[in-house]
Amino acid sequence: MKTFPKPLTAGEEREYLERCKEGDQSARDVLIERNMRLVAHVVKKYQGTDYEMEDLLSVGTIGLIKAVNTFRVDKGSRLATYAAKCVENEILMLLRSSKKYSREVSLFEPIGVDKDGETVSLVDVIEMENKEVLDSIILTQDVKELYEAYENCLKDNEKQVISMRYGLFGRKEETQREIAKKLGISRSYVSRIEKKAIEKMRTEFDKSSR
Repeated sequence: MKTFPKPLTAGEEREYLERCKEGDQSARDVLIERNMRLVAHVVKKYQGTDYEMEDLLSVGTIGLIKAVNTFRVDKGSRLATYAAKCVENEILMLLRSSKKYSREVSLFEPIGVDKDGETVSLVDVIEMENKEVLDSIILTQDVKELYEAYENCLKDNEKQVISMRYGLFGRKEETQREIAKKLGISRSYVSRIEKKAIEKMRTEFDKSSR
């Protein structure tokens, strides 16, 4: 399975949404492809069920496609918020076909309708207080996975350099020259250690997001 591409920036998303609204099929495809990481994040919640990860990703992708097809820019929220709701609803419909998950409860469960007659869920209510709530959840998950990659795939000297360089665990960020002086090694050696460690973490992180 290939690594999912990075999400679109807010500006890029607006551009592709406008093009999609005008009937640009390639823009629609980009919106779907660049939100696949979101699908993977939602699907992770349901690992360990009776369904294979590939099946859940496929069903989640259907939800994402529906989201891109029906998203309304004038609603004021980001596509990711709406798409996560559609993805989870699609997965829950699959799981509820099994008696085991008939009582599954979700933040995206409809709890009523708004003044326009559209369904409102718990996450919509949360959004009224903080429209970036979903982005924060996704960021938190990404940070958690990066720390796991740090712990699982780096050697001790790589951990030391990365923690000093990027101020992990509450440390102050330091330059390569400062690190080299403290560790008694050359700046170029610090650079090599940093580069190798980042590549190992990126590989580990990408595997966890597939």
